[in-house]
Amino acid sequence: MKTAFLFSGQGAQYNEMGKDFYDNYSEVRGIFDMASRQLGTDLAELCFNNDARLNETAYTQPAILTVSHAIEHIVKTSVGISPDAVAGLSLGEYTALVSSGALTFEEAIPLVHKRGSLMEQAVPDGEGAMAAVLGLNASTLAQLCKEVSKDSFVSIANYNAPEQLVISGETDGVDRIMKKAMDKGAKKTSRLKVSGPFHTKMLEPAAHEFSEDLGKVAFKSFTTPVYSNVTAEVYTDAAMIKPLLEKQIASSVKFEQMIKQMISDGVTTFVQVGPGKALRSFVKRIDRDVTVKNIEKIKQLETIAKVFQS
Repeated sequence: MKTAFLFSGQGAQYNEMGKDFYDNYSEVRGIFDMASRQLGTDLAELCFNNDARLNETAYTQPAILTVSHAIEHIVKTSVGISPDAVAGLSLGEYTALVSSGALTFEEAIPLVHKRGSLMEQAVPDGEGAMAAVLGLNASTLAQLCKEVSKDSFVSIANYNAPEQLVISGETDGVDRIMKKAMDKGAKKTSRLKVSGPFHTKMLEPAAHEFSEDLGKVAFKSFTTPVYSNVTAEVYTDAAMIKPLLEKQIASSVKFEQMIKQMISDGVTTFVQVGPGKALRSFVKRIDRDVTVKNIEKIKQLETIAKVFQS
């Protein structure tokens, strides 16, 4: 039985995420303190006190990374479970790289803070948007994007699960696709609460600027296989990390394809580690035969332990 940890992406944040772990484990408080020093702001205050900055991309990203990393630390040390492979959704790939030893937590915090800032500032307010499209297949949605992009750019940003897709691009184009998708039989469309058209070519300038920050990090060899959102395949060399993380900002997230590859490589159990349950839901839609759990609360530790003892 191979087990993979999956780490949460942006959008999973909520007030008091990780608080029960923070209150009960001194190691978690230490992780938060370290992140606070790196970030120059009190992360416990940010995460637990209805701070509006929790929904600002530049702060959302280090906050989710910290909570996910802290929970994983407790899963590894208290339950004694270590993954055979790791991956994440967009931002979550950074937590996966920390888990694998390719990147230290201390290096990751300022890196994702800068990443979030650049993504947030990449396009003027109101000019870019993202939306979820449910119940429409990828080929039909891609054709709609192609038609609308003749005068207002839109593309598929996330392949999350079968008929669970996200579009991203110019605001007018996104709105038009939402209407056209419903006309084509989509079950639901909804705008996402994000500050820009992430994972599209509109973020290429931000990706290029971010390459300087990535270049300052000495990425190390993996202790655990990590899968890339861009290629949907396992990283084979630490030299691949910088170019793929740069590309990830302006490229589609191939989550569905990545999960299928992990299953093909022998993964039979997936555990979403960190806030939210979205990745658990996606994996269930991709393959109903695999075991899927999530852990974001202390009470789930016992459930996770039982799965691995059986």
